[in-house]
Amino acid sequence: MEMRETPTAEAGMLIRRPVANVFEAIVDPAATTKFWFTHASGRLDSGKEVRWEWRMYGVSTTVTVSEIVANEKIVMRWSDPPTTVVWTFTEMPDETTFLEVRSFGFAGNGDEQVKEAVGSTGGFTLVLAGAKAWLEQV
Repeated sequence: MEMRETPTAEAGMLIRRPVANVFEAIVDPAATTKFWFTHASGRLDSGKEVRWEWRMYGVSTTVTVSEIVANEKIVMRWSDPPTTVVWTFTEMPDETTFLEVRSFGFAGNGDEQVKEAVGSTGGFTLVLAGAKAWLEQV
C-alpha cells in the first residue's frame, strides 16, 4: 500500500522580536492590518469567529479559531471550502521568535490540492516577510 501525504503549505521565518510581540501581531488586528489584511471584526480568541477583509481586492473570509495557546500556537479554519491553518510560535535565543505556518485540507483532486498548497505557501511566505519587516521596524 502506497502512503501519500496530503498537500500542505508550509512557511517559516525568524523574527527578531520576543515571542509575545510576534503572537500579539497575529491575534490583534490593530497590528495585523499593518502587514496583512485591511480590516477585521475582532481579535483572534479560542472558539471565536472573526471576519477578515482585504478591501483592496474586495475579498473577505471568516476565521474560526479552534485552539489558541498564548505565545505558542493558533489553530484556525478559514476560506471556502475551509482549510486548517496552524501557526506555531517558537521562542528562540536573544528575544527572537521562529514563526511557522502550516495550512492543509485543500479541496479538489490531487493536482488541485497541490496547486492550492503551492499558492498558499507563497501567500504565507509574504505574510511572514511582512510581519518580520513591520515587527522589526516598530
